[in-house]
Amino acid sequence: MTAAKTDNLAEVDKEKPLIIFTMSYSWDQQQQPYGSGWGDQGSFSYDMGSSDFGQEQQFQNFEYNNQQNQGVSNPSASYNSGGGQPSTFFTPGPSIMTPGMSPESPVEDTYSLEDEPPLLEELGINPDAIVQKTLTVLNPMRRTDPTILQDTDLAGPLAFCLAFGSFLLLSGKAQFGYIYGIGLLGCISMYGLLNMMSMSGVSLGVVVSILGYCLLPMVGLAGINVLVSLQGPMGIVLTGAAILWCSISASKLFVTGLSMDHQQPLVAYPCALLYAVFALITIF
Repeated sequence: MTAAKTDNLAEVDKEKPLIIFTMSYSWDQQQQPYGSGWGDQGSFSYDMGSSDFGQEQQFQNFEYNNQQNQGVSNPSASYNSGGGQPSTFFTPGPSIMTPGMSPESPVEDTYSLEDEPPLLEELGINPDAIVQKTLTVLNPMRRTDPTILQDTDLAGPLAFCLAFGSFLLLSGKAQFGYIYGIGLLGCISMYGLLNMMSMSGVSLGVVVSILGYCLLPMVGLAGINVLVSLQGPMGIVLTGAAILWCSISASKLFVTGLSMDHQQPLVAYPCALLYAVFALITIF
């Protein structure tokens, strides 16, 4: 019974006609407003069982004409489907995330590491001036260029103060606060004294730089104190020599830089008092 019903349904399906509804309308009717074109039922035609079903479909063919010459920002293409007009493709321009280059803005040169200044020059450290001042302190009789003394270099004085405090720390004396406190008080005192004695005047940075560089013999004395005790006759001699060395070097640099002729003994005396305090810290 079931097989007979299946055969009857198959025969009905074979005899059932294929109905294809084809809806076509012209281009002019497509451009009409929705109220007029789409509401007119007479503008549609129905094709029942058209024989064109299954034929090769017509697709649009795009031809890119001179896209490279026209640039990336305005590409255009023409299609030959029904003789239509050329169409323009939308290309997004500069936005907030991808800003375009303004024609008025100058083009910056490419950055090169070779054009970058040295690191010491960026930090304001002049190694040549440090070497010249150090050699002048080590040899007070050496001729010195007065222009070098006007350089307010604080890298050398800071290094010598740290070395002086480190040697005292190795001797069991943590005296960093006394070093910076006495040094600051002495620099301010010498700054006021030199401004009263000289005609041209001097800046506080120059005074700090010269007094800091001339602390080098006292650093050597603190280094000797790490190995040998200076509380004896030999220690007194070495301490006196270090104080004299520091005061002569500092007074010579001040006299040379400020053009204070025949006034070196007057400048050397307050310098000797300042370095004597550092010597007392070193010994005791």
